Amino acid sequence: MTTLPASAADQYLRGHLPGLDGIRGLAILLVMTVHFIGGAVAETPLQKFFVKAAVHGWMGVDLFFVLSGFLITGILLGSKNKPRYFRNFYARRTLRIFPLYYAVLIALFLILPLLVKPSPLLETARSHQIWLWTYTSNFFIAWTGTWDSLNYVAHFWSLAIEEHFYLVWPLVVFYFPAPTLKKICIGVIVFALALRIALALADINETSISVLTPCRIDALCVGAFIALRLREPGVWPRWMANSNYAVLASGAALFAVMAFASFTGLAEDVLHQVRGTFIALFFGALILLALKPASNAVSYILQGPYLGFFGKYSYGLYVYHGILTWYFMETHLNDQLTAWSGSLWLAMAARMLIGVGLSLLIAVPSYHLFEKRFLDLKRYF
Repeated sequence: MTTLPASAADQYLRGHLPGLDGIRGLAILLVMTVHFIGGAVAETPLQKFFVKAAVHGWMGVDLFFVLSGFLITGILLGSKNKPRYFRNFYARRTLRIFPLYYAVLIALFLILPLLVKPSPLLETARSHQIWLWTYTSNFFIAWTGTWDSLNYVAHFWSLAIEEHFYLVWPLVVFYFPAPTLKKICIGVIVFALALRIALALADINETSISVLTPCRIDALCVGAFIALRLREPGVWPRWMANSNYAVLASGAALFAVMAFASFTGLAEDVLHQVRGTFIALFFGALILLALKPASNAVSYILQGPYLGFFGKYSYGLYVYHGILTWYFMETHLNDQLTAWSGSLWLAMAARMLIGVGLSLLIAVPSYHLFEKRFLDLKRYF
């Protein structure tokens, strides 16, 4: 494997990295799996196992968080000593995130009611839309303790957390040197875990804990810490050489925590929160593997064209698939597919195919006809 000095590693990390497109693709496929399959009512033990496995697709959000922390920190470090540091960063993030986000809100809450009568579920979200316009939907969900408080757009909670990170982290990176930033990352990771445990022991609703920004910031800081370390002399070749072992070790630790909590029920409230940090560490190791020149099946898949395709359109897929999920639920699509096919297995497969297919049919044209118009403006920043 090629050994890169710190400066060369930094240059490599600034280029297009197909493995990270694959990471995005894996993340969005995990999230779509939980939403399109995880809600199925299983009948047999095998179906229950399959559905429960699909439910764990929620971890895809953690993968997005770790990746965002890694990429954003790298971008900020690369531009820290350049002119217009803040203007360029905030302008580029605004051009990437805001147009699609606010276009969807305008379509759902301003245009659609002029054309048809909104469904009761959508009307519920519409009555609380101020939380969405201000990127504080995660706090509203935490306050109500239920996803039903923002039907159709409840999945925007994670976009709110990312926006909070984009707002604050550039200031932190600008004013603190790299050694201090690493300490801040470690401190934030420990703080987030401690806060989750404290809230869980205080019997706070699990949904509320899972959407609060301070409770989920550890995943973003895991990615940020990796970005900082990889730019230090001698770290790149060592971490690349050990990335396989890091994935195996962190994966084994995560499995052990989950298995122990599941089979024993001991300290379940605490271990459930510890699991979140181990998930972030596992995905951090997976990102390292994605950066490594393809040398095994996992790295080949992550750097291949199939996951990369989903990764390219992951933002639009995330935004649109969540809306489709609520529509499928409101129209009882799964029950209809089960009745039509006579098989829950076929119904689950059909719903996944329909959900992913429709999401792509919307997200791909959205990217090329709408989002890309704004992305092209990033060259001015």
